Amino acid sequence: MEKLTIDENQFLEKLNLTHVEAIFNAIDQNRRFLRKWLPFVDFTFKPADTERFVKSILEKSSANRDEVYIIWYKHEFAGLIGFKDIDRINDKIEIGYWLIEKMTGKGIATAATRKMVNLAFRNMDMNRVQIRCGLGNVKSSAIPRRLGFSFEGIERNGERHNHSYIDLEVFSLLKPEWAKTLF
Repeated sequence: MEKLTIDENQFLEKLNLTHVEAIFNAIDQNRRFLRKWLPFVDFTFKPADTERFVKSILEKSSANRDEVYIIWYKHEFAGLIGFKDIDRINDKIEIGYWLIEKMTGKGIATAATRKMVNLAFRNMDMNRVQIRCGLGNVKSSAIPRRLGFSFEGIERNGERHNHSYIDLEVFSLLKPEWAKTLF
């Protein structure tokens, strides 16, 4: 699916090479805001760095490819969301997301995550969806909590960031739990 409509103000568009400039500009203009929780910001200095990232996703075989979408809000770039670590043997998947600063606090990431959760369970027949958030990233961890995910615990030193490691909060939602709420 190239485009996923969320509502009249918001849609997701499958990542492609035409998005490189928009992604790079968003990172470059929001560097201070994004850097606190996103380690890739320190390795993104020019559009070619973003192009390498996009190509690294698109050049993988479809069976091994992460599914990444641009989040558009009122036709402005808002951020990225995607499936990563797709495990078709165990029917589980992880969702990752980020927004630029001016798009936070509007329910954009929650709506986009809800759309991705529904896609994972309905269309991909997954059994488990996981979200990991940096410990202390309250805005990010509010999203799985809001959507009824269970807090499973802390993944100690789960992500390398700024020459050290940060702990990650781990949240999950299982298909039977989702089926009861069908959000």
